[in-house]
Amino acid sequence: MLERYELEAFLTLAEELHFGRTAERLGVSTGRISQTVKKLERRVGTPLFARTSRSVRLTPVGHALYEDLLPAYRQMRAALARATAAGRGVHGRLRVGFASPWGGEKVTAAAEALTALHPGCEITVREVPLDGGFRPLRDGTLDVQYAAFPVREPDLTTGPVLVTEERVLLLPVGHPLAGRASLGPEDLAGLDLIAPGGDVPRYWTDHHYPRSTPSGAPVGRGPAANTWQEVLSHVTAGRGASPGAARGARYHPRPGIAYVPLHGTPPLEYGLVWPTAADSALLRAFVAAVEGRPAERPDHPSDGRTPPAREDGHR
Repeated sequence: MLERYELEAFLTLAEELHFGRTAERLGVSTGRISQTVKKLERRVGTPLFARTSRSVRLTPVGHALYEDLLPAYRQMRAALARATAAGRGVHGRLRVGFASPWGGEKVTAAAEALTALHPGCEITVREVPLDGGFRPLRDGTLDVQYAAFPVREPDLTTGPVLVTEERVLLLPVGHPLAGRASLGPEDLAGLDLIAPGGDVPRYWTDHHYPRSTPSGAPVGRGPAANTWQEVLSHVTAGRGASPGAARGARYHPRPGIAYVPLHGTPPLEYGLVWPTAADSALLRAFVAAVEGRPAERPDHPSDGRTPPAREDGHR
């Protein structure tokens, strides 16, 4: 029988494939993760991860175990969210936004878990255009948004990083760099990056679409894109390149686009963002459900990450 910390350590490491990021997500030391995985491997009787000094990957047995355990773990989290919501008397309406399909899957699962227990709750989930920025949170169109960090808006609160994703560069298949096994930040020199326009903050755009390489070589700007489909169309037509998340290759495969790993850059980070002034039992329960932790009692907050406390801080 797996202990909960063993289950979470294994599943998180299977997603991150990085001991440091796994330890950070679970709030423990890297050594604790390593010890837990070794203990689990001794119990199973075979390695679950293949480790080198440069990489971590699942073995065939580890991959099979991940596929078997993940549905049960999700059911357990959903059941916990339903039970927590039942004790909170959650009700009301919540409007949730996302810009990436994997973000949409994550918030939709949390919404379904809460509304299954409370049919009176109305949680709507919709896609946010790339050029929308955080305008929907400010004009009342949305109550909470799943977004790519960083978010440094004084009137918005961010939760913890929920997902990290390695970067890739989307290139037309005929581009000279498209056949490379991987690229580095200096390879962006001279390229025209297709970035969103609209109300996206300058610091956010510069973080995801740099205007120069680390050595100072200029990086150009291609046509602005309002939606992710426009990004794909521009790249296919050879009008520029676009940084993106590695899993985008699975969600947006196109014969005219090459997804080339972009190394030497920080991974993309995703989490929830909501207006600092907003607060409701439903919002707190939803944030807790997406984060995979028990919702807090209104009069006994357990940490500073729930509305409206934590303020750290698209596609």
